[in-house]
Amino acid sequence: MIENVIIMGAAGRDFHNFNVYFKDNRRYRVIGFTAAQIPNIEGRIYPPELSGKLYPKGVPIYSENQLTDLIREHKVDLVAFSYSDIPHTDVMHKASIVMAGGADFVLIGATYTMLRSKKSVVAVCAVRTGCGKSQTTRHVCRIMKSYGKRVVAVRHPMPYGNLTQQVIQRFASYEDIKNQQCTIEEREEYEPLVSQGIVVYAGIDYGRILESAEKEADVIVWDGGNNDTPFYYPDVHIVVFDPHRAGHELLYYPGETNMLMADIAVINKVDSATPQQIETVRRNIETHAPDAEIVLAESAILVDDPGQIKGQRVLVIEDGPTLTHGGMSYGAGVIAAKMYGAAEIVDPKRHAAGTIKDTYDRYPNIGAVLPAMGYSKAQIHDLELTINHVDCDLVLCATPVDLPKLLSINKPIVRVGYEYKNHGHPLLEDVLLKCLQKLNKSHNDEK
Repeated sequence: MIENVIIMGAAGRDFHNFNVYFKDNRRYRVIGFTAAQIPNIEGRIYPPELSGKLYPKGVPIYSENQLTDLIREHKVDLVAFSYSDIPHTDVMHKASIVMAGGADFVLIGATYTMLRSKKSVVAVCAVRTGCGKSQTTRHVCRIMKSYGKRVVAVRHPMPYGNLTQQVIQRFASYEDIKNQQCTIEEREEYEPLVSQGIVVYAGIDYGRILESAEKEADVIVWDGGNNDTPFYYPDVHIVVFDPHRAGHELLYYPGETNMLMADIAVINKVDSATPQQIETVRRNIETHAPDAEIVLAESAILVDDPGQIKGQRVLVIEDGPTLTHGGMSYGAGVIAAKMYGAAEIVDPKRHAAGTIKDTYDRYPNIGAVLPAMGYSKAQIHDLELTINHVDCDLVLCATPVDLPKLLSINKPIVRVGYEYKNHGHPLLEDVLLKCLQKLNKSHNDEK
């Protein structure tokens, strides 16, 4: 008997689960995907070029708001939940809606959709969005390169545009990023790695992406998205924790799964968290993932010209996902503003234009900061209007994107960055190399 299936997603994990589990599986008939978290990604078709012979017309993508009607209309048997950074309670609320509609609700096992690589894989994941994966990924890449390894980063998918053009994406220069019309969220992830001389792959078909990456890498660094689990079997699984959200490692899907699988647990931001917060996270790791080696790290704030900040009324721009589904009210920009003596952090909400206002309405947790939203040309325009309408002396830009290359901003700008910094011993480099050496010894013993 063929089961009718809906895959609940957000343009990433859902496509991967379809590709490796449902695509050529005659046991299932995928009725469609539903979409959440990212604006305006519904109403598309997962194209025939990607969906396989069982779906010659492709697979439609609906809004998650239509889920109950879709279950009833198509007599759906199974709903596969396939996106990340969701409170455990919300996952079960969604499960209850599905089951009340008469369908089964399933979470696909973390390792079930992992692909195996011929090369060493170091995965950098997290328990929440905004813990500091990206800076940790950059640090891991530096470590591997310092030992003479050819390193390629493979980033968790963000295919929000034309899906037929995003099957395999390779970024080795700023021009590559520009030519592929990347969103601001994509640029936040790709630009810092490319600036570091790291080739980045992303896209939709992670089997084909892996084949391409293996041709130019000794080590593949999986750069995770949100708090999702890796798409590739990791030889070393690094998981980043945020003590500013102490306890969330037990409360969010699938971040808790990452914690339980961790080889190395990095407690980040210890320079700005309280001892009590750090101890709560440490205790949770020691209780629930006792085999993980704990490393402490700082999220070092880097400011182009900190002297410009003192005494100024500043507009702070933070990276979008940390504030939206990451649930934070502020980020590195606010820390820099306070550190360097800004007179005032100006709240931009009353100046919010169009889709930026919609973002504030949808995520009321956002503080007196501006999320760098830019999932479309219209939204990038709204972001520009909002910035230019705010009455302030200075813009503190704490998104990794070089916004002046995308926007015409009528105020002086100071960029704020953040990088991984060791905090005492053990060092991440030492623990990572120890894990890799142990793995190599195990492989040699097997031979």
